Amino acid sequence: MFDGREWHKVDGAAQNAIDALIAIAPATLPSRFLELLCHSNGGEAPLPVQPRWFVLYPAEEIVEIEKMGNFKESFSGFFVIGGNGGGEAIALDLRHGHPFPIVTFDMANCDPNESIQSIAPDFDQFFELIGREETSP
Repeated sequence: MFDGREWHKVDGAAQNAIDALIAIAPATLPSRFLELLCHSNGGEAPLPVQPRWFVLYPAEEIVEIEKMGNFKESFSGFFVIGGNGGGEAIALDLRHGHPFPIVTFDMANCDPNESIQSIAPDFDQFFELIGREETSP
């Protein structure tokens, strides 16, 4: 799936976990994202852009985050799919419709204007960044 790129894989998600995720998602999730979870229900890899590392949360954890509403107050309109392992969330930005940009935000900074940074215009382009190191100029 990653064609020679670095990816620390785990077993793929069970169909019932994918179904639960689809059922709780506030929008239609990108097919490439669901394919990734079927391939590896969690995992991690470098990114060549900020936040420099991607930790994909397992489908079950994403469902729990959405149910608990951890980010609803300060980060309404975002669907968290992972993080960087160091305090930054990685999410689909649902505020402007499909295709959903991929963003990162500091989970400790409640001011979205200060915290949110764009990573990619959609999940397909984000997927192409996963497992790649930053190249020197």
